[in-house]
Amino acid sequence: MKKLIAILLAALLLASAAVALTACDKDGKGIVIRVLENDTAKKEGYLDYLLSAFNEKYKDQNVRAEDANMDEYSDLEKDGPYGYGPDVLYQANDILMKYVSGKHILPLEIEKLDSFEQVPQNAWEAYKATVDGREVYCGVPVNVQQPLLYYRKDMLPENWKTDFDKNGNDVPDMVEFWTEMYAYSKGIREADSSKFGFALNLTDQYFNSGFLFSYGAYVFGDNNTNDKDIGMNAGNAKFGGKVIWDLAGIMDLKCADDTFTNTRTTMLAQGTIFANICTPDITSQFLKELATEYKKQGLSEQEAEAKAKENLVITTLPKLPKNGDITSVQDVTDESLWIAQKTMGGVNGYGISSYTKSREWSLKFVEFATSAEMIAKRQEMLGIVPARADVVALSNDPATKVTFNNLDDGTLVVMPSISSVRSIWAPITSCYKTLATDGCKDKKFTIDDIQNELDKLVQNIKNSISILQ
Repeated sequence: MKKLIAILLAALLLASAAVALTACDKDGKGIVIRVLENDTAKKEGYLDYLLSAFNEKYKDQNVRAEDANMDEYSDLEKDGPYGYGPDVLYQANDILMKYVSGKHILPLEIEKLDSFEQVPQNAWEAYKATVDGREVYCGVPVNVQQPLLYYRKDMLPENWKTDFDKNGNDVPDMVEFWTEMYAYSKGIREADSSKFGFALNLTDQYFNSGFLFSYGAYVFGDNNTNDKDIGMNAGNAKFGGKVIWDLAGIMDLKCADDTFTNTRTTMLAQGTIFANICTPDITSQFLKELATEYKKQGLSEQEAEAKAKENLVITTLPKLPKNGDITSVQDVTDESLWIAQKTMGGVNGYGISSYTKSREWSLKFVEFATSAEMIAKRQEMLGIVPARADVVALSNDPATKVTFNNLDDGTLVVMPSISSVRSIWAPITSCYKTLATDGCKDKKFTIDDIQNELDKLVQNIKNSISILQ
């Protein structure tokens, strides 16, 4: 009986070990690297391309990479210790770096990587941390994310050059100044309540925090490293809050939920909206939807794709008035009245789980996935802004140029890379939802009310941090 129990226990232990080994094939032969990618890469076929290319290169090495088949926002901290997490994961810097303090993600010797010299230092900084008294890097940058303005050139009024280009620079005023975008969008809504000029999910933390940053707000002090200093209500952040509130007035309650996020590509393609804010990695989806609409109008596939590329314009965000009032007419020829809008940006990249059973092959996969060839292919298929300078140098993409300029001049504010950043998202969403709901419905808030909401936001972030620490 004792012998039988011992055999059963040994079998049970072996079975448990097999489940935990994420880098082992189910038949026990070969190494499997489980890769967690984002949904866009899956949907557009890039992940399949990447995995096939890697597996072809190393087909004689008894190793293969495969889709981890997990939600793109799976929690490594919860899944990793039990063997359910991926070996390699692609995420934004704030997501990857929240795993550093618990040592759920591996420090990397980035100097040995092919991409080390090609990625600018300010992109590497997004993955820098101090662990056990030494500076380490825990991710390899792939692309830079920044909110940009997307609009339909073929939806501009025919008289835009004479009536909507007051400063004569051959750029439509409504895509260059928020006051003009507000007035133009208001006119569209008044003429047809089923259509919108500018439309956006105003509860989105990423796309809307830039309004606050532009007037003096910040997330954490000491260059986003000090979570004791929370500045979302600092300076004249209330002006940024009022911009969100005013923009809600040219939309409806769809601006206070995910409707515009989930349907933005379709609505832009169908002409229901004129302009939207989005990140470069969604460009391919905009183009695909727009080309589909053109084909319905009788164009061939090649003609439709060419017309989509011609009419989808991607540019920097409009300028904000210094006084924070986008509802008033202001002189667009007087540069002293305007400020560039700051944006909340991020750096997406690959990290390696501390729980992987094959560190060497996980690193080889990351090197392969961040090679110039694969990054260029990712840009081609998804429309990303590459983090590699050698790929950028070969690109004529306008989004790439705008984003890198903004990264250099500080207009793009990279998300914090400390673990406390996880505490900011829910409070920010709640605050923006309150502003947007009142702005498009009751319209009762004063500027003091907006300041009070931002003060509540800061306190809620502090409470969230204290609970999670």
